[in-house]
Amino acid sequence: MSQIFSKPLPRILAILALFAAMLAATVTTQVVTATKAHADGCYTWGRTLSQGASGEDVRQLQIRVAGWPGYGGHLATDGAFGPATKAAVQRFQSAYGLGADGIAGPATFSKIYELQDDDCTPIHFTYAELDDGCGGSGFDGGPLSEAATKANALQTMWQLEAMRHALGDQPLNVSSGFRSIPCNNAVGGASNSQHLYGRSADLVGVHSLCTLAKQARNHGFGGIFGPGYPGHNDHTHADIRTSNVWDAPNCGI
Repeated sequence: MSQIFSKPLPRILAILALFAAMLAATVTTQVVTATKAHADGCYTWGRTLSQGASGEDVRQLQIRVAGWPGYGGHLATDGAFGPATKAAVQRFQSAYGLGADGIAGPATFSKIYELQDDDCTPIHFTYAELDDGCGGSGFDGGPLSEAATKANALQTMWQLEAMRHALGDQPLNVSSGFRSIPCNNAVGGASNSQHLYGRSADLVGVHSLCTLAKQARNHGFGGIFGPGYPGHNDHTHADIRTSNVWDAPNCGI
């Protein structure tokens, strides 16, 4: 009996070894793929979010959809997923060709991961762009702490990213962002300027200044000043205050 099976045995063992190797390679590939699909260098969401949810993960979501509150609206980044957050998520989803159900799940998070760099800034904007008032570096020297000012700048950038996408993904150039108190004084800025808080950006670019001023109304910007407003004929100012003060007479707003 042993003589009958002795010859085929090495071949059988070789086949089994090959099968085991193929199975191991398949498992490894699946594990690597899953890790890449569900992890992000900036922030990774660990659950699906819908109306009624609350927590830091909701607040992180709100920052990234703050540019989609609807005409004249403003989204609170308070960590509470209410009707306004659901509506903003729906607009975000619709803008990027996703199913617009207002529920933030894997598809929504994957799109956000595509849109952000590892420092949490949106891919088309950087902290350096929002800190160019007088050519300095960092976000200190204003009325708020450096951390609070930088957090405001981050939300400003996400609202600019939404506006940029709505305008056909053409560049928006920031000519002035955060200003320290000495910087703001040097350029003649208002004593209560939103630039001091990291909440604003002066914009120029491929679009007309009036196009920028009008579009900003759809993306959560409360302060909008453009052509016809004193000192604003060469740029459009947009800031994220939560009350609407729009003044660009030459643009009809």
